Amino acid sequence: MVSTVLGDVIERARRRNFVGRRAELQTFDDALTGRSPRRVLFVYGPGGIGKTTLLLEMSARARDAGRVPVLLDGREIDPSPDGFLQAARRPADEHSSVLLVDSYEHLGAIDGWLRGDFIPVLPANGLVVLAGREPPKAAWRVDPGWRQVLAIHRVDHLDDADGADLLARAGITEPGRQRLLMLGRGHPLTLALLADAARSGAVPESLAEVPDLISVLLESLLRDAPTEAHMIGLATCARAWLTTEDLLRKTVGADAPEVWGWLRCRPFVHCLPGGLTPHDLTREVLEAEFERRSPDRYRALHRIIHDHVVAGIRATTGLERQLLAQQLAYLHRRSPFTGAYFALRSQGSAAVVPARPEEYAPIVSVIERNEGRESAALAEAWFADEPDHMNVVRTEEGVVGFAYGVFCPCGSPMEDRDPVVRAILEYVARTAPTRPGERVHIGRFWSGVREFQRDKYALLAGSVSSIITWCTEPIAWSFIVSVDPEHWGPFFDYLGFRPLVEVAVAGRPHVAYGMDWRRFPVDVWLDLMNEREHQGGTGPPPDSALRPPPLSRAAFGDAVRSALHNLHRPDRLAACPLVGSGLGADAGEVRASIVAAVGRLAGGPKGDQLRAVLNRTFVKAAPSQQAAAEVLGLPFSTYRRHLGRAVQQLTEVLWAVEIGAPGPTGGDEQELGRN
Repeated sequence: MVSTVLGDVIERARRRNFVGRRAELQTFDDALTGRSPRRVLFVYGPGGIGKTTLLLEMSARARDAGRVPVLLDGREIDPSPDGFLQAARRPADEHSSVLLVDSYEHLGAIDGWLRGDFIPVLPANGLVVLAGREPPKAAWRVDPGWRQVLAIHRVDHLDDADGADLLARAGITEPGRQRLLMLGRGHPLTLALLADAARSGAVPESLAEVPDLISVLLESLLRDAPTEAHMIGLATCARAWLTTEDLLRKTVGADAPEVWGWLRCRPFVHCLPGGLTPHDLTREVLEAEFERRSPDRYRALHRIIHDHVVAGIRATTGLERQLLAQQLAYLHRRSPFTGAYFALRSQGSAAVVPARPEEYAPIVSVIERNEGRESAALAEAWFADEPDHMNVVRTEEGVVGFAYGVFCPCGSPMEDRDPVVRAILEYVARTAPTRPGERVHIGRFWSGVREFQRDKYALLAGSVSSIITWCTEPIAWSFIVSVDPEHWGPFFDYLGFRPLVEVAVAGRPHVAYGMDWRRFPVDVWLDLMNEREHQGGTGPPPDSALRPPPLSRAAFGDAVRSALHNLHRPDRLAACPLVGSGLGADAGEVRASIVAAVGRLAGGPKGDQLRAVLNRTFVKAAPSQQAAAEVLGLPFSTYRRHLGRAVQQLTEVLWAVEIGAPGPTGGDEQELGRN
């Protein structure tokens, strides 16, 4: 048929380029033809997701069916009953009417009137489609009558097939199509704008190369934020993997409940069991804008989120802890394996949990398939001797990844039989030996089922297990063994781990990447990682950032006695070997650790008496030891005996702080050292 008006030409071109939305159109077609009792369709989604395009297609289908559609834009209607009635001017044949309302979020003031007065008096075969950014209010969903005639669809991003189809219809060919598909992440408006940019010039490598696109998307995302707190909430949601109300309390304070409720209703935010998360494209656009707009504030926000997650890892257990460890890994979006983290997060990731007994044998088979029989035999022997340190990634397919580590010394003969572990322990003994009470952690076996150590689930299992161990366990050294150093070398370089040991097992090289936490404590390493996330950087920590080599147990005791005598002489205390140890980075921190440890002696046998002796001798010192004995009401010989015991007990408490182990008072010595 020859078109008589330009609008027909435009509509046909528009329909030729329409893709996807099968479920929404099926519901509409069924309602249009009477195959379904549905008479009100509610479609909602974020700006640019294609709601207007969908309504235009529905309008065309209504005309094809002989109906008379009326398409309204809520932005152009006065939100009052009279304003709506004037805009809706019903067609002459009321029994053929189809009413489609776009931008319905602008008509919230008359939502109740439309539900209670306007729609109920429409013809029984009338059809109403309401499209907006917000889901329908509860009154639409809980009333039994409305449930009978209402259908609700969340309009989401296009899948890869439909996205590629959209780009192909826009004239984009390979290989540029795949690049734009990755950048657009299924967002129809973004894909259309990218296609337009590509037709006008080169295919962009990043969204930053298309500033006009960013501006359009930002206007869509930010225009509804009512206050600065809501804007910070958006920034929090963009930066964190999962946003909880507890996290919002750290970033927006008392406004957290209100901001949480507002974020939860955003059409571009998904509500998951662990918290809120935006769509990938939304996150990318918001991050780029907030970092450009206020880089210092955004870095401060990143630090708040980082510290919140680390504190949570140390305070929780079980699934909550492993979820927080995933969040910490995800904060590092600029690591060499950012793409793998994105892939994991986009599919919801998976839990990293302790292995079940029946899962060990299949894991041995995976190791044999990829490393050979000799490595599998070593793994089998380790699992029999030390079975409690295996974590797995378990999905509906079963175990898809695993990570196994050992703490040494553990008393197992495998410490000597396993050539890799033996070589690592020999290296430690030769270069920086462990001291009484200290342990070495070795990530010995880790893999995915399909692609072995290049599998994304190997990355997940290894990262989560390592983060939890490093943040919660007192360890002197950490090592991670890789049989694929070509692939993993850049990642460990980013982490600041050095390749320290190489051993061949059955002719296959095993490289152990290591870190001495005594010289570069975990909290300092976390600061380094936080910095690298913003500014990049690789390689081991600079020598200037390292603490002095760890003191032997005897040298540590001598240093404690020296520090006690110089407790009120900052100049002399600054030269004490304890400065730079686990007790503190400077004289002030060392003094604070000693004073805190004196206070904690009260938790042990005769602790009050020992604490009083140390207080009067060193902390709030009397002019002489004789004077201290008199103040305490003790014979001088008894005082001296108590003083020797008190110094010995204090040294034990401080030594526990130094090596991060539970002290004789049973307190949290790691926390004492951090304070």
